[in-house]
Amino acid sequence: MAEKSASQIRQEFFDFFREKEHLIVHSVPVVPKDDPTLLFINAGMNPFKPVFLGEQDGVTDEGRVWKRVANTQKCIRVSGKHNDLEEVGHDTYHHTLFEMLGNWSFGDYFKKEAIAWAWELLVDRWGLQPDRLYATVFEGDESDGLPVDDEAARLWASETSINPDHILAFGKKDNFWEMGDTGPCGPCSEVHIDLRPDEERKKQPGAELVNTGDPRVMEIWNLVFIQFNRLSDGALKSLPDKHVDTGMGFERITAVIQGKTSNYDTDIFTPVISRLSELTGTRYGSDPEKDIAKRVIADHIRAVTFAIADGASPSNDGRGYVIRRILRRAVRYGWDKLGFREPFMYKLVPVLSGQFRDVFPELEHQQDYVTGVIRAEEAGFIRTLGQGIQLFESMISGKKQLSGEDAFKLHDTYGFPIDLTRLMASEKGLTVDEAGFDKRMQEQKERARSAGRFTADVAGKADWVPVTEGNDSDFVGYDNLQADTRIHSIRQQGDSFALLLDQTPFYAESGGQIADTGIITNGDEHIRVLDVRKADGRFVHIVDRLPDDPSGRWQAMVDADRRTEIQKNHTATHLMHAALRRVLGNHVQQKGSLVEPGRLRFDFSHYEGMTSQELDRVEKMVNERIQENIPFIEERDVPIDEARERGAMMLFGEKYGEKVRMVIFDPAFSVELCGGTHVQASGEIGYFRFLHEASAAAGIRRVEALTGGAVDRLLREEKATLHQIREQIGQTSDMAGDIRKMIEEKKALEKEVERMRLQSSMQQLDRLLASAGTLNGGISLVTGQIPGADMNQLKQLGYESLKKKPEGHVMVLGSRDDASGKVYLVTTVTEDLIRDKGLKAGAIVGQVARLVGGGGGGQPNLATAGGREPGKLDEALSKTGEIISGLLK
Repeated sequence: MAEKSASQIRQEFFDFFREKEHLIVHSVPVVPKDDPTLLFINAGMNPFKPVFLGEQDGVTDEGRVWKRVANTQKCIRVSGKHNDLEEVGHDTYHHTLFEMLGNWSFGDYFKKEAIAWAWELLVDRWGLQPDRLYATVFEGDESDGLPVDDEAARLWASETSINPDHILAFGKKDNFWEMGDTGPCGPCSEVHIDLRPDEERKKQPGAELVNTGDPRVMEIWNLVFIQFNRLSDGALKSLPDKHVDTGMGFERITAVIQGKTSNYDTDIFTPVISRLSELTGTRYGSDPEKDIAKRVIADHIRAVTFAIADGASPSNDGRGYVIRRILRRAVRYGWDKLGFREPFMYKLVPVLSGQFRDVFPELEHQQDYVTGVIRAEEAGFIRTLGQGIQLFESMISGKKQLSGEDAFKLHDTYGFPIDLTRLMASEKGLTVDEAGFDKRMQEQKERARSAGRFTADVAGKADWVPVTEGNDSDFVGYDNLQADTRIHSIRQQGDSFALLLDQTPFYAESGGQIADTGIITNGDEHIRVLDVRKADGRFVHIVDRLPDDPSGRWQAMVDADRRTEIQKNHTATHLMHAALRRVLGNHVQQKGSLVEPGRLRFDFSHYEGMTSQELDRVEKMVNERIQENIPFIEERDVPIDEARERGAMMLFGEKYGEKVRMVIFDPAFSVELCGGTHVQASGEIGYFRFLHEASAAAGIRRVEALTGGAVDRLLREEKATLHQIREQIGQTSDMAGDIRKMIEEKKALEKEVERMRLQSSMQQLDRLLASAGTLNGGISLVTGQIPGADMNQLKQLGYESLKKKPEGHVMVLGSRDDASGKVYLVTTVTEDLIRDKGLKAGAIVGQVARLVGGGGGGQPNLATAGGREPGKLDEALSKTGEIISGLLK
C-alpha cells in the first residue's frame, strides 16, 4: 500500500469530521486581527475565543449557526509561555509554525463523543496500533478546587478498546489547559503514542515514559474540555456552556502515519529541504551540522513566509520584530553552516506556495510580494552579517561570557537579535550578560523617547514590488473624484498594505487635512483605500488588502460624501482664520490644524484665552461669510513672489516651492497658500459653530468647531435636550435659574440624608457596644452588621468605638453589598489589649476576611478588609471569638 501523503492525511481528517456533521472552516490569518493580547495565533482555539466566552453562539455559515466545527489552523509559537524556538532544528519535532488540526463543540457534544471519535479516527481509520497508545486524564488540583476527572477516565475505558493500564492521571502542568494568564480553560485528556521498537517496549513500559520528555513517547492529540474562564485575579468562573477543543499537531501525526522518526522526513518538509540541498550542492543526512541548519531554515522559512502573507512584515517592534528575529536566525545558519553569501531564503517561497496551494491559497496569491519582502530583508542583513560575526569572534577571545555592552553593540550596529547572539555564544560554550544587554536597550529606548518620535519612510523604494513600469503619481483630485488608473507597485508594511497608482484622485494627508478614503476596483475586485500619505512626491495608498491580480486598468473612486464634509471644514478653517485676525489682531498665526469630516481643530498664536464675547464675534463673522455664498477662486502655479506681494497668508516656517497654489474667498477677506480641497462656494458650508476653546501650549490657543452635517446634528441634539429639560421642570421664564435652584436643593437633601444615616449608624453602634460579649481573659467582644454602610462609614464607627470604649474591647463590624458581591469589614483593638495580650486588628480582620473570600489589614488598633462572598458574612462574624482566642498570647 502506497504511503499516504500529508495532503491526504489532512483531507481524511476533514472528511472524518464532515461525516460527524462538522463544518470545515478555513484557517484564519496567523496574525490576529481583533485580539490585542496575542502577537500571533498560537493555538487552534484562538479564533473561537468569543464563542467560548459566550459572546457568539457558534460559527455562522450561509445563515446557519454551526455548533460543530473542524479545521486546520496555522499557528506560530516563538515567545512567551508558548516558546518552541530554541528546540527548533536541534530536535525533530518542534516548530515555530505548525498546523493544528482540531475539532470543536460549542455547547453541543462533550467528553463521550470527543473521546470515542478520537479513538475511531486514530485506530479504526488511520490504523494506529492500540497497544502503543496511552490516554492521560486530569488528576485534580486542590489549590483551584478541581476534582479528578473520573468521567474522562471512565469514558476511555467504556468507549474505546484501550488497555485500562494505559489510562494515566497527571497534574495541572500536563492535563489542565489554559490559553494564557486569563481566558478559557479546562481539564484535558491527551493521547500519547509509544514509537519505540518492540524490544525496548518489553523492557520498560511506555507508561513510565509518558510526559517525561522522551521524543519516542509523545503526545499526538489533546482533547480539552473547556468548562471555565480564568479571571484576572486567578479565580475560575464556570462558562455558560461546556465546550470541546481538540488539537492535533499535523506535522507529528503525519510523521507517525508515514512511519517517520522525524517530522522533517515527511513530505511536509522534504520539498524545502530538497531545494536547499540543490542550492548548496550537499545531501541531507550526510553532515549533522548541515542537517541542523537545513532543518532550522526549512522550519523558519515557513513561519516567515506565512506571517508575511498574513500581514506581519519584518520591523523593529512587535510581531514584525519576531519575524525579523526568525528570519535573521535562519540567515545566520545559512551563512555559517551552509556557506551562503547571497540572499537564498526567498528562493524557497515558490516551493511553499506550490505545496500549500489547495489548503492555504493566500500564499500563492501573494507569492511575488512575499518573495520581494524576504529578499530585501535578507540582503540588508547579509551586508553586515559577516562583519558582525568577525566582531563577535574578537569579542569572545579568551572570555567565558560576552558582556552586555558587546551584545548591545552587535544588536545596535549589526542587527543581531539577542537570541541569535545567545545561540552563537552557546555554540562556543559561553554565556551572555543579558541583564547588561537589557539595561543598555532600556537606556536606548529612553533616549529615543526623549528625542521624539519620527514617522517611518512609507516610500522606501527597496520594499516596493513593481507591477508596471513607471514611478510617477499624478494627483487629479482637485478636478475629479474618479480616475482611470494603473497600479505601479505594491507593498506590505506592518499590518497594512500599500499601492502606488499612476494617477489618483485621492488627497494625501497634508496641511492638516486628512486623507481621502474610497475604493479601487477593476469590476471583479474592490480594494478599500483606508489612508493616503505623500512621500518622495508619490501618493502611497494604504489599503485593506492587496489585489489578487494587480495588473490591468483600475477605477479609483473617492468617497464623495466624506470629501464634501472635509471640504466644508477646510474652507471654514480659512474663514475662521481670517475672522480671528480681525477680532483678536494680526498677531494671530496658524500653529497647527486638523481638518476631518466631523470637525475642525485649529491652533493659533494668542496670549490669553478668548472670552465668550470674542468667540461669538468670530462665529458671527464666519456665518455672515457663509451666508454671502462667496465663490471659490483658485489660482495654480503662481510665482511665490507674486503671491507674497498680493498679501497671501503664509505659514511661518513652511517651505514653499517656486510655484504655489492660492485659495481665495473674497480677495478682501481670505487669501491663503493652500494645497487642500475646498467647497465651490462658502454657502455649501451651511453653518459654523464653535465647540471648545482652550490652551494648547504657552502662547498658543486651540479651538474646535463643527460645520455642515455635524453642526446640524449638534443643534438638533441640543434642541432635543432642551425639550426634555422643559418636560421635566415645566414651563419657566428662567430655566438656568430654576436648574441652579434644584441643584442646590439636591445638595442640601444629600447632606441631610448623610447626617441621618450617620446618626442611625451611631445609634446601632451604641446598641452593639451595650450588648458586648465576654471572652476568656475578660476581653469584651463586639460584633455586628451595619446595613448599607460603606467602608468610610465603618472606619468612622471604628474610631468612634475606640473613643467610647478605650479599654478591654475588640470590635468587628461588617457590611454587605449583595448587588455588587462585596463585603466590607473593620476591626478595632484597644491599646491595652495590644500591649498586654498581643492582639492586633490587622491579624484579626485578615482571618475574618478569608472566611468571606477576601483579605486586608491596617494598623494594630484599626484595620479594614474586603471580601467577595456576602452570603458568608454572618458565619464569619460568628467565628470572630474563635479567631481571637487562637491569637492570644
